[in-house]
Amino acid sequence: MAKKQTAGRDNLGDFAPKFAELNDDVLFGQVWSREDKLSAHQRSLITISALISAGNFEQLPARLKIGKGNGITKDEIAEVITHLSFYVGWPKAWSAFNIAKEIFTD
Repeated sequence: MAKKQTAGRDNLGDFAPKFAELNDDVLFGQVWSREDKLSAHQRSLITISALISAGNFEQLPARLKIGKGNGITKDEIAEVITHLSFYVGWPKAWSAFNIAKEIFTD
């Protein structure tokens, strides 16, 4: 079961309360909790792939840490990024690898 998310309210609650509510209650409270449909591991792989594909590297470190906590291994993330490189671009893969190295090397 996914842990209760409060990042939206913690970071944007005063500035954008509706966005914070949707982030915490809908995205993480309803969508991520549907583990009978997709496991947290699968959802992490999908989310990380989407972030890399779109070039949204600001969110990538946090999602990689969560993915690691959801069981993604160093070998698995290396394979995912390698595979993505041919579909989303070599520079995005390099950028993702630089971030992933920091998360998965410890």
